[in-house]
Amino acid sequence: MIPFDFEYYRPESISEAVQLFIELDQAGKNPVYFSGGTEIITLGRINVLYTNAVIDIKGIPECQVMDYHEGNLYLGSCCTLVDIEEKNLFPLLTATSKEVADHTARTKITLGGNICANLFYREAVLPFLLADSQVIIAGPNGYRTEYINQVFNQTLQLERGEFLVQLITEPDKIEAPSINIKRRRQWTTGYPLVTVAGLKLGEEIRVAISGLCPYPFRSQKMEYYINSQDFSQRDRIEKALGDVDGNVLNDTEGSDKYRLFILRNTMLDIVSTLEGERA
Repeated sequence: MIPFDFEYYRPESISEAVQLFIELDQAGKNPVYFSGGTEIITLGRINVLYTNAVIDIKGIPECQVMDYHEGNLYLGSCCTLVDIEEKNLFPLLTATSKEVADHTARTKITLGGNICANLFYREAVLPFLLADSQVIIAGPNGYRTEYINQVFNQTLQLERGEFLVQLITEPDKIEAPSINIKRRRQWTTGYPLVTVAGLKLGEEIRVAISGLCPYPFRSQKMEYYINSQDFSQRDRIEKALGDVDGNVLNDTEGSDKYRLFILRNTMLDIVSTLEGERA
């Protein structure tokens, strides 16, 4: 149970949602956008999050889109992870998202909720980082469309009052060979130690990682070494790990050294599998 009361709003359009945010913010109610709601409930219970007003964006049609338009795949931010799994329009996203939590939780967790979460895993963003997807963001200053790699730096960089509406991915990225591997300390249960998603475009292998640092990331420096054919697979991966950008997590789930050990072996599996795929 959340230990505070709040006003609840369910707008039916993007403009209504944004206007609500502006008015509630000016009234000092510290509004938050709501899609799946799992994080609001979780963080509210432990007094990490507090708000006087919640704006539920699930009633906005653009946030529920799951279809192709002019050749590209459009996915709304309020699509649940189970919706994505059942439609399977983006195989790498399906493989990644179906490993998040359990099935019951995934019926509530939304694509946008996972990507914009405060919890550091946020695995659903990995396929979009690899695919150079675009994001449509709405807010008080209107709409903007950006490449996700330009606006995702540890978190999705949203201005106050903005929210994620849709993600756009090109078909060649969707159809490219891909793989997702999640490693847990307790095999199929518990929080992940690391999750690695890989995508092969032509002869280039791309990787994005969650669980190693306090945020998900894709590193072009690491990819440079992974794709260098002047060294063996193991040497390439060792050089890539030497360029890990950020502080490696060291917590009750696993030490920093153990996480790097798991990542090393996972990267070997990723690279071996994708190098065995034909371009």
